This record gives sequence, C-alpha cells and structure tokens, in this order.
Amino acid sequence: MSARRGSEGGTVSRHVLLLNASYEPLTTLPLRRAILLVLREKAEVVHGDAAGTVLHSATMALSVPSVIRLHRYIRVPYRRRVPLTRVALMRRDGYHCAYCGKRAETIDHVIPRSRGGAHTWENVVASCKTCNHRKADRLLDELGWELNVTPTVPRGMHWRLINGEQHGDPLWAPYMARVAA
Repeated sequence: MSARRGSEGGTVSRHVLLLNASYEPLTTLPLRRAILLVLREKAEVVHGDAAGTVLHSATMALSVPSVIRLHRYIRVPYRRRVPLTRVALMRRDGYHCAYCGKRAETIDHVIPRSRGGAHTWENVVASCKTCNHRKADRLLDELGWELNVTPTVPRGMHWRLINGEQHGDPLWAPYMARVAA
C-alpha cells in the first residue's frame, strides 16, 4: 500500500489509539498493526487521520486511522502495580536526570544493586550518562549528592498508554480524558 496525503498535506501517523468495544482506551499500536486489525474486520475506524491521508493498494483505498475500536470486548486484567520498564521510567521522570536535570539517556539505581538495592520504582531514576558514570556503584551520601525528585510508583490507568503522550493526536483527547478521570 502506498500513502497519499489529503488536502492539508500532513504525514502518515505512526501510532494509532486502540479502543476497547466500550470505547475505553487500551493501548497505542503501530500503524501497520492497526491497518491489519481493520482489514481483518476485528476493528473499525472511529477517526481517520486529521490530514486526510489515504492508503492505496491495487484494489482498494483506506483512510489512515487515528483511532480504532475493537468489535469484541477485551477483558483487561487488573494490575496492582505498573510494570517497571525503561520507557515508563523515562516518561515518569520527564526524560530529565534525577541528579543534574539534564537530558536523561540511561537509568540508575539510587541504592546500587551491588549493595542490595532492588529494581523497583522507588529505587530507579532516569540519569544522564555523565552522572550515571560518576556515581557508579556508590551511595548518594558518599558523593554528597541529593535527588532532585523522589522516585515513586506511577499511578493510574493511563500508564498503559506509554506512547500516548509522545505520539499523541488531538483526536485522542476525548478518550484520554476518560482514562485520566
């Protein structure tokens, strides 16, 4: 399939918001996966791309979706804690180093694992390479450093939508507001 732009000249969106049959946001998907769900009739397009982009094949034309909805309801298992991933940690800390405030590229254990520190939300922060290398396996007291923020466990259903903020589309806003409430 090839993409043609609409009259506004926008580009093809890379992520699509996936809604449950009840219009509850589930996650974000790459465009290719969203198109496959629509073509296999497992989902329907709720909102097309704001730019009016259309994908063409030899036999059909399909508007690029921004939001799709599953035909069947999917029961989502309740998780007590948000899983600790690098992407989620960077999002929690706003991509800023917890020590100096510069752009973070790595993660760091406040109490190093070599000294018994756990790999938990309360002990892991985003860090720039310089601070991470300088800290190494030492404690903050040994260096005389302090954290700019207190690491906490993120709360709320919206943490399932890790790509929601980075690849957000204005058409997603009504569905994202429902999750945040």
